[in-house]
Amino acid sequence: MKNNYEIGSRVIMKKGHPCGFNEWEIIRTGVDIKIKCINCGRVIMMPRVEFNKKIKKVMEEK
Repeated sequence: MKNNYEIGSRVIMKKGHPCGFNEWEIIRTGVDIKIKCINCGRVIMMPRVEFNKKIKKVMEEK
């Protein structure tokens, strides 16, 4: 997945969140990516390299 996401984009990750949902909203980009679970609101920050490996699909562009 080559950088076709930005702040406000919704993405689906390969592995689902324990709350039972796997759709996330990107709330910060940079060296690290911060994403928020659409269902429960949990916020997770991970390195961009790891995020690019774990992303499955970009749902909507802002």
